[in-house]
Amino acid sequence: MSQNNMNMNDDLLVKYLVGETDADENATVEFWLKADEKNLNYYNGFKKIWEDSLLIAAENKTIDEDAAWKRLQNRIHDKEVRVLTPKKSSVYWLRIAASILLISTLGWLGYSYFENKSNTLIQIYASNSTLNDTLPDGTTVTLNKNSSLSYASKFKGKTRPVTLKGEAFFNVSPNKTKPFIITINDVTVQVVGTSFNVKNKNGKTTVDVETGIVKVSKNKDQVELRHGEKVIIADHKPELLKSTSKGRLYNYYRNKELVCDETPLEELVEVLNEIYDVNIIIKNPSLKEKPLTTVFKDQSLDQVLEVIQETFRIEIERKNNQIILE
Repeated sequence: MSQNNMNMNDDLLVKYLVGETDADENATVEFWLKADEKNLNYYNGFKKIWEDSLLIAAENKTIDEDAAWKRLQNRIHDKEVRVLTPKKSSVYWLRIAASILLISTLGWLGYSYFENKSNTLIQIYASNSTLNDTLPDGTTVTLNKNSSLSYASKFKGKTRPVTLKGEAFFNVSPNKTKPFIITINDVTVQVVGTSFNVKNKNGKTTVDVETGIVKVSKNKDQVELRHGEKVIIADHKPELLKSTSKGRLYNYYRNKELVCDETPLEELVEVLNEIYDVNIIIKNPSLKEKPLTTVFKDQSLDQVLEVIQETFRIEIERKNNQIILE
């Protein structure tokens, strides 16, 4: 920014600052200052650098003035402009100001480089088994298999953002002034300190809250969930379907426990298919909403199916890699 209205240049402003302008030059600068508020703002910024240079120059006697002066000249005169020849005293102070500018610029660039380098993006991935991790703020995360999480090595700014693919259970470290935000596809989950499960699979995202308050949003729609509540969001639909959780089926990958509390059989079967990698089909539609209340703790699939069979008095048939409930 070497020129402004009326072709004012920095060399004349420096002469004005050091008191080496004549009467005509004084009038030129003063008229320029009054012509536009932007001119005055530019001059005040220029003056601030000058005043700071006076303070630092008194303490710094080892500055390479010649090299710094050349760099400042190159920056100011990046285009062909008329250069006034300053007197000896103004050259001295210009060199000091240029040195301060150079030192400040290098310091800022160095700080930015090392700060950005130290704040790298971390990606963790759970392939064939679950994975536990602790985030920079103390939040603990359990990733289900075939899931991944991305986050910065340092949470800066006003939020704590992470990106999830798959499923994870979060126990968020409380911080009311810095919300924890999870992005999973086009769904956003925001909390300040709570525990909950987030899952995206089979074309839908499900959030189950274990403790605290969780805000879930998609586009302009938002719901607030509390303990024992959940929301289901289809990937290609805007609706946020809030309901009461019937048990804690999501806990199985964390503690090998399936807690059913009036849980519809259809929900249980969906989880069993995922856990045991099988294909269970409910042939009789009337069975889908049948409620089941029990706890399965690290039991085999056959043991779980036996409980279902005895509870609902149904037949179970294995055929063509399918397990048919009827």
